[in-house]
Amino acid sequence: MTKLPVPTSIDETLTLLTAGGYVADRALATVLFLSLRMGKPLFLEGEAGVGKTEIAKVLSQTLGRRLIRLQCYEGLDVAAAVYEWNYAAQMIAIRLGEAGGDTDRARLESDVFSERFLIKRPLLQALEPDPAGAPVLLIDELDRTDEAFEAFLLEVLADFQVTIPELGTVKAAHPPIVIITSNRTREVHDALKRRCLYHWVGYPNAERELNILRTRLPGIGKKLSEQVVAFVQALRKEDVFKAPGVAETLDWATALNELDAIALDPATVSDTLGTLLKYQDDIARVDQSKVRELLDGIKSDLRAAE
Repeated sequence: MTKLPVPTSIDETLTLLTAGGYVADRALATVLFLSLRMGKPLFLEGEAGVGKTEIAKVLSQTLGRRLIRLQCYEGLDVAAAVYEWNYAAQMIAIRLGEAGGDTDRARLESDVFSERFLIKRPLLQALEPDPAGAPVLLIDELDRTDEAFEAFLLEVLADFQVTIPELGTVKAAHPPIVIITSNRTREVHDALKRRCLYHWVGYPNAERELNILRTRLPGIGKKLSEQVVAFVQALRKEDVFKAPGVAETLDWATALNELDAIALDPATVSDTLGTLLKYQDDIARVDQSKVRELLDGIKSDLRAAE
């Protein structure tokens, strides 16, 4: 993929996203443009599977920048997110020094707490200079961590620096492009949000979802792609625990294409619901009679639109 310059307008931001195969609306392009221009992190919130993480990947590809991903989880701490010391290598160095008759404790301590024994994790890596330009730092699913880790992030996001007691403060010469995502399984603290620009990434409307499907899967037939999008749009209006995201739409269309389907029928839909719905209660709720009802509705709507 051709490396593109940092956009200087909203239209150029839309072009950049399109070049990476990402179909965005103007509101998202606007907040992304402002994030790049102002050097502020972009906090993206929304349901799982709507394309939040993909934005960081597209930025990395189209701008030719390194992508550094911090995948968040419960219990994530500084050792896993920022740095830790290679204790095994330090012990070996100490033993070798003692075996060689080195008794200068201060010098040994200085040696073992040098950068060559430092294991750099994603946040520290993102602060390092890079010949290709400041990297894209993706902090993915921040809502899975706890408030203590959020509090630690405040220093990183406010000043783009971290403090290592044995070495001092490491500050980025050129701040990384920061994308933070959350599936909103819990509320993220206001103090962190204040340091970011915010955008809610919702489910796309039918027109944009069809555009996404055709962009990402150009080999899917016109009739099948229209029916797939219409069915998913209708399914999101049903009383299901977890509505399918765009990622599930793409998976389902791919699965149907692998089955050589050219149009939707009740049996095929029922047999492949596991690519759209990920909870047994939801699959049981959308039984064959419900599938027939939804199919009849969307086919009637599509005929009326012709």
